Amino acid sequence: MQSIYKSPEGEQAIKDRYRQFLKYWPVTNEQLRVPTREGETFVIASGSKVAPPVILLHGTAINSIMWMGDISTWTHDFRVYAVDIIGDAGLSAPSRPAYTSDAHALWLDDVLQSLGVQKASFVGISLGGWIALDYAARRPERVTSVVGIAPGGLASKNVLVWVLPLLLLGKWGWKKIAAKISGPASANPSPAEKAVSEFMATVFKNMRQRRKSLPDLSDECLKRFRMPLLAILAGKDVFVDAQRAVERLKRNVPKAEINFLPDAYHSITNQTQPILEFLRAVHRP
Repeated sequence: MQSIYKSPEGEQAIKDRYRQFLKYWPVTNEQLRVPTREGETFVIASGSKVAPPVILLHGTAINSIMWMGDISTWTHDFRVYAVDIIGDAGLSAPSRPAYTSDAHALWLDDVLQSLGVQKASFVGISLGGWIALDYAARRPERVTSVVGIAPGGLASKNVLVWVLPLLLLGKWGWKKIAAKISGPASANPSPAEKAVSEFMATVFKNMRQRRKSLPDLSDECLKRFRMPLLAILAGKDVFVDAQRAVERLKRNVPKAEINFLPDAYHSITNQTQPILEFLRAVHRP
């Protein structure tokens, strides 16, 4: 099986940089390595052990550092587990099972069992959103609620036709991809934004990107959702047809709450408080 990394040196560069970020995790935490059928999975656990559990699932070509701006707020109310998705730029196993199988759900079964979590709310973005929706469809009894931020699985666009050629064009191609994902670059990025951007450039340089599109859940599958669902969708998303996603949710999911942001891009930001309010409402006695 071909490595997900282009070279051992590239793998080391990604992991070393990630470990540097982890030194600045903003709250007290436990960094866990739990066994699963897909290999070891890295999890950052924060917040009170007796608080309601929330599972965080990041997007592709990144890892759990993407939650560093949210974690301080969410851990006031919840026990938060930031999970590095297998086969991506974190510290979990490099396994990439097929999206069309139940492998990701079985993997999450193992993660939850290792964490001692019977049921949780899930917050996922992009690929992580797809994994959360897929798990909720297959294991509704284990899912309290779902937050999908620009999630795959609702109305995916075929982007491989333009992404793959740009991946072959080095740093220039990465900048073009980043602009399509995040919108025009800020003229004055914060040190944190600059650091994350540089890290993602390192990932694109050294990791082989996934080349399979995320399959959409069927209408029949969406109609089985009974747990509260918050979908945060962007009008300028190049990966998700947000208008079609809104229509499908309204038609099929009775407890769907939709936050449509017409001027936002795929990398949706500034959702810490809305997500907190949703999770609080779900868990309110």
